[in-house]
Formats: sequence, C-alpha cells, structure tokens
Amino acid sequence: MKREKKRGEKPLWTLFFSMLKIGLFTFGGGYAMLALFEAEFVARKKWVAKDEFLDMVAIAESTPGPLAINGATYIGYKVAGVFGSLAATAAVCIPSFVIISIISLFFDRFLALPYVAYAFQGIRVCVVWLILSAGLKLFCALKKNALNVVLLVTVLGSMIGCSLFAVDFSSILAILLCGAVGLSVCLLSRLRGKGGAKK
Repeated sequence: MKREKKRGEKPLWTLFFSMLKIGLFTFGGGYAMLALFEAEFVARKKWVAKDEFLDMVAIAESTPGPLAINGATYIGYKVAGVFGSLAATAAVCIPSFVIISIISLFFDRFLALPYVAYAFQGIRVCVVWLILSAGLKLFCALKKNALNVVLLVTVLGSMIGCSLFAVDFSSILAILLCGAVGLSVCLLSRLRGKGGAKK
C-alpha cells in the first residue's frame, strides 16, 4: 500500500471532517457506509482508485474489527500515513459514540416517542438502499473474469440457499474459502507459467 507523497493537497483536517461527516450521517453500519466511502473518496476526491477500493473492502471485511473502522483506517493511512489513519478512525467513531452516549441516558423514553418510531421506519428503508447501492457499485467495478463470476454465483447461491433452508453458514468462512480459492488459482497459474517457460 503506497501512501500519497503530496500531503499538502490532502490536508489532515479535510480527511478528518470528511470522515466525521460520513460517521454522522450514516445509518446501518459498515455496509451502508461503503456507498459514502465510494462517493467521497473514489468519485469526488479521487484519493482512492476503484480497483484499490475493492481491495480495501476485501481487506476491511476479512480482518478483525468492524468494516467501517477498518475501511476508515485504511483510507486514512493511504491519504496521510499513521496520523491520517488515527484521525480517520477517530472521526468515524466520534458521532456514534456521542449519539449513543446521549440516547442511552433516556433510551426508553426516546423510543416511546411516536415521531422517533416513524423516523426509524424511514431510516430502515434508506439503510437497505445504501447497502444495495454499495453492493451494486462494487459489482460494477468488479473485473468480469471467469474466476470472479464463478465465485460470485457460488457464494450468492449458497447464501440464498442457506437463508431459505435456515442453515447457519458463517460469512467469515465464505470469505476465507474465496480467498483460498483465489490464492490457489494464482499459484497454479504461476506454476503453469514457469512450466511453460522451461519448455
């Protein structure tokens, strides 16, 4: 992972406030946040390339910790090194920490308000759209080679089947299996390349 050398073009405060804004206006967790990450840092600011964004999502999903925090840490390091990763991670966490701390003081009364209940019903719809939008954007940016298509169809079919038949199948296991398949295909292709070169 290469850090940007021209840090003056991407000041630390710009990164901090961008992450703070995303953390403040994102509902639905890390998957919903992916759409805002893509819009802010890939499409608008162009700090992260599309291919690298896909790699970031894969790394953030397969490493320990929440997807949103891992993604923020990655982008922060990419933009401004260690201080950038610290600033981005703190900024994306601050809004949730403050809001949940305030709500926890009067949680029952807060949920009992009818307008709050109506607001949350609308937010749920928005969360579904954010997650779907992030998934569609990732799919469009995905390279349509045979391996990716086979893995996508297999995982999608498996997840739908597990949901329909109420089979408990860990998404972590699916990630590890897909990673193992990708690594195996890469190693096999390199071995074949070496074998062909020797001939």
